[in-house]
Amino acid sequence: MNDEKYIIVKNLKKYFSTKRGKLHAVDDVSFEIKKGETLGLVGESGCGKSTLGRCLIRLLDSTSGEVLLKNKDNDNYVDITKVNAAEMKALRKRVQIVFQDPYSCLNPRLSVWELIAEPLIVNNIYNNSADMRKRIRELMDTVGLAERLENSYPHELDGGRRQRIGIARSLALNPEFIVLDEPVSALDVCIQAQILNLLNTLQKEFKYTYVFISHNLSVVRHVSDRIAVMYLGQIVELCDYQELFKSPLHPYTQALLSAIPLAKVNVKRERIILEGDVPSPIEPPNACRFAGRCRYACDKCRAGAPELKEHTPGHFVACYRAGELEK
Repeated sequence: MNDEKYIIVKNLKKYFSTKRGKLHAVDDVSFEIKKGETLGLVGESGCGKSTLGRCLIRLLDSTSGEVLLKNKDNDNYVDITKVNAAEMKALRKRVQIVFQDPYSCLNPRLSVWELIAEPLIVNNIYNNSADMRKRIRELMDTVGLAERLENSYPHELDGGRRQRIGIARSLALNPEFIVLDEPVSALDVCIQAQILNLLNTLQKEFKYTYVFISHNLSVVRHVSDRIAVMYLGQIVELCDYQELFKSPLHPYTQALLSAIPLAKVNVKRERIILEGDVPSPIEPPNACRFAGRCRYACDKCRAGAPELKEHTPGHFVACYRAGELEK
């Protein structure tokens, strides 16, 4: 990993229209991703993690804001949210996604060979069937799929092999940036470890840049260089993974970390139980969205929303009382 800014996200918003008003799924999010880095994105269900990931590669059109992707040939950036359909099709080769459910994202009528060949066919990568077959077998070998499985169908395979198909499909066009949307949450622990090790090996070999979305902090800690914590559509803390686990500053992050099971006997740790109501994401108030569940909330928290600011070098937090809570 280097310090080159590969993706710059500025004031990104994604609102959905409902009968009751605008649902603020992603609300004014800004951050940067370095070349070759894995940025972990964590938070409870419904906080906007997956929506943010889809907006980053424009599977969903954002309401406003910018997603700047660095050009291959120069130091300029292209705003993914502003390009036309033809330009986006070209960019699609550089940005890919691995979905959460390794079964529902695969066409059950296609074999393993056909599933991996699909992105190559759609993008007219090969005119020669022999070259395509060679590439497909290379991809199968890369992700650890035996050649004998090329004529198998998804229902004949276990979850780990299905997820390997999804990874092979995402690698087919030689991308640079991959969004991993909870890629191991549907798998058992042993298969999770295999997939995580595979993703780590691929990143080292091909210098991929990842956004790893998960609600499991233990998994994110294993794979991430930095971690961003989301709460109700906003990033409330962002820093190096070691710093986050050592000195969490936001009360929500502290509560999440306290919920991680310890594999040690007779080790006592305060378990922070969150009480109170989660505010509605539909037209949320202009205040700290965590204030109703925070034991440290004060009048200032309820009067206006805190900005995500750099508290210490590289450690960003959106909390008025971060300095008081520093351990």
